[in-house]
Amino acid sequence: MKIRVVGIVAVCCVLALLAGCSQPQGGGTAAPAKDAKGGRLFGVSYQTMNNPFFVELNEGMKQVIEAHGDRLVTLDAQFNSLKQKNDISDLVLQGATAIFLNPVNWEGVTGSLVQAKQKNIPVVVVDAPVKDADLVLCQVASDNIEAGRLAARALAEARPESKVVVLHHSVNKACIDRVDGFREEAAKHPGLTILDTQEGKGTTELALPVMRDLLARFPECNAVFPINDPSALGAISAIESAGKLGQVLVVTVDGSKEGVAAIKAGKLLTTSAQFPREIGRISAEKVYEHLDGKPVEKEVKIPVELVTRDNADSFLAGKDKGPAK
Repeated sequence: MKIRVVGIVAVCCVLALLAGCSQPQGGGTAAPAKDAKGGRLFGVSYQTMNNPFFVELNEGMKQVIEAHGDRLVTLDAQFNSLKQKNDISDLVLQGATAIFLNPVNWEGVTGSLVQAKQKNIPVVVVDAPVKDADLVLCQVASDNIEAGRLAARALAEARPESKVVVLHHSVNKACIDRVDGFREEAAKHPGLTILDTQEGKGTTELALPVMRDLLARFPECNAVFPINDPSALGAISAIESAGKLGQVLVVTVDGSKEGVAAIKAGKLLTTSAQFPREIGRISAEKVYEHLDGKPVEKEVKIPVELVTRDNADSFLAGKDKGPAK
């Protein structure tokens, strides 16, 4: 009986050793995770999914991935850098074939990029670039500087003498570029004066009280540039509450259905439209090109278009087709 027990223990030890040897070692490439049907695992982490823009972007990406018989795990960082770090770490440990990333903080995500690179997992950044571009395969984003320029140009045309406040989200590179583009174009129009720039955080809920405070501090304010449609909707709520609808013009960036509806209602002057499905589709295609051994460009810029009351309906009709060629 004792000999039999020893033999069983020895067999178990050998099996455990073999199992341990099958695990990827530090610095190696983790085996791609597969589902029951054999499809490869892809993961994406967004700064938030509480924004129609990212829902559409995710759909564009998902369509391409599922057409290849693979699957996409979608993760919401909820504007929390630590949660995003942990989510990416989980994807790395699962041996994701590739990771798509929409960073909460364009500088603070570096550690996660290093972790993925150590496991040879390609990362494609979507919508908002990262500081360390050398750590990623590719960055696919709207031409955000031009989006800011379009907003300033439209404001200067509608109201040449504008006293403007800006609602920023300064840890996001896409938003930094939009504000830079807005300032660049505004400098060409002597009548445009930027009174102040405050953090609106890119959400309706947080932009509203900030805009309310700015209206109280700057009674001469007659225009606002929020960096996206959700924060523009928050600003519009504050403007309505102050009884200044029509007196304070709003120009922004996104091109969401909600933003276009606000334009048609006369509450929003313009939005510089992005094409999130196109960003998602191209991002996924770049990963497959890489997996096929093809060279991939480091940066892909998707054109933007100005949406006004004149073209709102035609824009909605062709929204899923991408920017005009």
